[in-house]
Amino acid sequence: MSKLKNRIQLLPFSILLILALIGCKTGNKDKEANKDVASSTYTLTPSSALLAVIDSVNLEIKNGAYGLIDRFMVIQNKEVLADFKYVQDYASIAKKYDTTNHQFNYNHPDWHPFYRKTQLHSLQSVTKSVTSILLGIAFDLNEEYNVKTKVMPLFKDYTIKALDERKKAITIEDLLTMRSGLEWNEDDYTDLSNDCIAMELSDEWIKYVLNKPMDTIAGKRFEYNSGASVLLGKIVRIITGQRIDKWAEEKLFEPLGISDYYWKKTPDGEIDTEGGLYLKAEDLAKIGALFLNNGVWNNKQIVSESWVTASVSPVVKDVNPNNNRQIGYGYQWWIPEHSNGESKIFAGNGYGGQFLMVVPEHELIVVFNGWNINDTPEKSSWRVLQDRIIPELITNK
Repeated sequence: MSKLKNRIQLLPFSILLILALIGCKTGNKDKEANKDVASSTYTLTPSSALLAVIDSVNLEIKNGAYGLIDRFMVIQNKEVLADFKYVQDYASIAKKYDTTNHQFNYNHPDWHPFYRKTQLHSLQSVTKSVTSILLGIAFDLNEEYNVKTKVMPLFKDYTIKALDERKKAITIEDLLTMRSGLEWNEDDYTDLSNDCIAMELSDEWIKYVLNKPMDTIAGKRFEYNSGASVLLGKIVRIITGQRIDKWAEEKLFEPLGISDYYWKKTPDGEIDTEGGLYLKAEDLAKIGALFLNNGVWNNKQIVSESWVTASVSPVVKDVNPNNNRQIGYGYQWWIPEHSNGESKIFAGNGYGGQFLMVVPEHELIVVFNGWNINDTPEKSSWRVLQDRIIPELITNK
């Protein structure tokens, strides 16, 4: 990412929001209006072929090929190329399922995918990527802590079961890269024995995670673990003395102009840093813009460039060696494509179809919000960037 150091920052999203409101959600006519508004500001004209690809994806979404999609945004070289909104009748859809009213019932329409009929959309595990940013800012301002800091001494106020030498060896980096070594099952979210579900149903999340036994040496094996992200959120509080939502308001949200958000609280008053954050799609795009510009926003370094680079580097080269696609993992960021240790694409990825995808080489940000939790759609919005958009960019490069 260092070669991108002199990248021109994306324009403040107050401008982008104007374009989004005028934007291209009703077809080519609106796209032309968007380009007219932008003509005095932007120098790059996207290819008609790329716009045709975006239109094609939009039509397929409308026809149901991608299931329940709520928002689809494409931003390239400071220009909003697409901002499509789709209206789903979640109140009617939810009637087929358990509608017990609590914040971790993913089929209750007051809680998911939108927060109480607002435009705040559940990010699910994209929350983890935001948590990582907030930890990076905490490290920037508290140099006595770093990724090699041992985890267990930070939780000295907790009585921890099975505190063997392997558990004592866990570092913050092991949590960040999902290599904690803790025994954890998060494969099937319909299975009540899933540790993430069990944690969410418990009264003390941090205690639940800390008391899990070890099943391997920390740092050796990738095992997706939302509990690790819960510990990271608490570590931010331990380091800064502030609960992470308040830290976020001061150090990230306010500087980026994010004034509206919701963040779930756990039963014991902590913050759900594994999946509980809700943002508007345009504010989620700001997070991508911040990282595209190496942690700088409006000429201010919000999080260090070194943290951005480390976060989106493939520390774990391949999370699933048995798969034919080599997907890496950084500091709570997915790396769908990488080469020679450098990320080609980095992404936040959340349950139901929450995707923040960034392609530095093409100055590109793609955002999807969706809610495909009960049915598997014909096509995956996760693959739109790699299978549809990037091939068009390469062809016309």
